[in-house]
Amino acid sequence: MKILPLAFAPLLLAIPAAHAAPDPATGPYAARIAKVLKATPLIDGHNDWPESLSGKVGDKRWTIPLDALDPSVFHTDIQRLRAGGVGGQFWSVWVSADLPEMQQVKDTLEQIDLAHSFARRYPKDFAFVTTAAQMRAAHKAGQIGSLLGVEGGGQIDGSLAVLRNYRALGAAYLTLTHARTIGWADSATDNPQHGGLTKFGEAVVHELNRLGMLVDLSHVSEDTMLDALRVTKAPVMFSHSNARAICNTPRNVSDAVLKQVAANGGVVMVNFAPAYVSEARRVWSAARSAEIARNNAPPFGGLYIGDPEGAKKALAEWEKANPEPMVTISQVADHVDHIAKVAGVDHVGIGSDFDGVASLPQGLTGVQTYPALLAELMRRGWSDADIAKLAGDNVLRVMAAAEKVAAGMAGEPAGSATVASLDGAAK
Repeated sequence: MKILPLAFAPLLLAIPAAHAAPDPATGPYAARIAKVLKATPLIDGHNDWPESLSGKVGDKRWTIPLDALDPSVFHTDIQRLRAGGVGGQFWSVWVSADLPEMQQVKDTLEQIDLAHSFARRYPKDFAFVTTAAQMRAAHKAGQIGSLLGVEGGGQIDGSLAVLRNYRALGAAYLTLTHARTIGWADSATDNPQHGGLTKFGEAVVHELNRLGMLVDLSHVSEDTMLDALRVTKAPVMFSHSNARAICNTPRNVSDAVLKQVAANGGVVMVNFAPAYVSEARRVWSAARSAEIARNNAPPFGGLYIGDPEGAKKALAEWEKANPEPMVTISQVADHVDHIAKVAGVDHVGIGSDFDGVASLPQGLTGVQTYPALLAELMRRGWSDADIAKLAGDNVLRVMAAAEKVAAGMAGEPAGSATVASLDGAAK
């Protein structure tokens, strides 16, 4: 899920430090949380700050101070990252799947450079890393390890050479699809065309393994998940997905797949997006979208075509009669608990989707709030050792395993396959 860019900039002024970085969780769990996060970096699998900066401040993204940003506009800034005890962050490199694929490549390169600029501009706060060992070293040095995830297979434009160049620029994972089905893989939120991965899609997974990049299965269809799990030699990740047994969206992961992730050694990193957390919220969101279409469906349908004020009033009346269901930090913790129960505590992590969603659960309003989630899990009986696994040890294990697989494939030549050579003419 991605938020729409704002068409105005006045809200983007830095706010006073006293308001930018609320205190982390206090109470009976604060000391335990501090001890865990001192020894283990808290690593979020998915944050859209680069794209959010691009969409909201445009060219100012290269120079705007990043210490303290308006929390009504951004979920992330340096002060709040520090307050939240963040030790590592996969910055999502996302561009719209609706763009032509060559344009996606250009925009991806710009997003990668923007993410690199965090460490260039603030070297005391950020260190750009590509391996598990580098991540731990950055954490030990008091820096936030910056990693990159390319969020959509369309962003390689059907080219393994483009994929290799992303890796050379530091990309640590590739999400096989975003919201659209592409020429070699089916998305969870689009009509299937291939029944999962094509032969070229399998070659992409193989090349990711050879490069030591993680195969990210968030956003893909269940058939694509299963094909990737069958083909991969390394553990997979879901950078920002939840349990489908709790919220029945195809963006989430079924129990059957969770069990395969456990067998594979992978990790599912829990998303904070309300429509993926709460079934009631998911159904409400779909109903609201239907109401909008009923009132103002272009070009000829809709009850209020040509009457935008009437459509606005009708939607407000619908929302008053159908209040938005509350989504809470406790419900996010329910997903963590469920994944840990089905797949095991070694296979769950955190992948917030901060700065990529328009709303958030109560209690998880920005990067400063991770300790509150850890405290909720401790309240439920989670041990310090298991909290450490959730916070960062699990994804670091997955990264190290992928690096080991890549070392074992070092003698293989770079992949040279194309969509046409493996899959034939486009359907």
